[in-house]
Amino acid sequence: MKYTKLKSALIGLTLTFTGLGVATSTAFSQNLNELAVGEMKNVTVASNPETISDFAFIDAKGKTHQISDFKGKVVLLNFWATWCAPCREEMPSIDQLQAKLGSDSFEVVAISHDLQGIERVTKFLNALKIQNLTAYNDKSLKSGRLNGVFGLPATLILDQQNKEVARMVGPAEWDSEEAIDLLKAVIENK
Repeated sequence: MKYTKLKSALIGLTLTFTGLGVATSTAFSQNLNELAVGEMKNVTVASNPETISDFAFIDAKGKTHQISDFKGKVVLLNFWATWCAPCREEMPSIDQLQAKLGSDSFEVVAISHDLQGIERVTKFLNALKIQNLTAYNDKSLKSGRLNGVFGLPATLILDQQNKEVARMVGPAEWDSEEAIDLLKAVIENK
């Protein structure tokens, strides 16, 4: 009898805390949806954020990185390519976003899907005078495929636990007031 009462109490407690977690997650998603205006009108906010699949990519020095290396920061994960006209158009705003928000709590990780490799990416970023972004490349394209990216540019917003809280397919002015407000809400977890 005591075991049954204890079990019922524990189940009730678990359901209470689970319910609070869902309410918090729902409120967070609702707040992000309210910020999806202007430049961010095409953002799709995840109602139940899930951890993205981990993947590898390289930098200009040939060093391999994993997206999980950035856990603990909010990440604007941008998939792009040098041959993609909309990608080329939005790259300066992504560079400025990193200049404005880059910190211990936020980073832009822009991964090129150029089959020609990191040299082409570095040359392209230098030609555009991109100064605040690290050159990254995944010529295998696995990074995008593992995470449901089938068109470029595609941008995922990851929380500190590498969960995708929002996604945008297509270009945007990422240094706009609307984008910064949305990203600050993720950073502050509002």
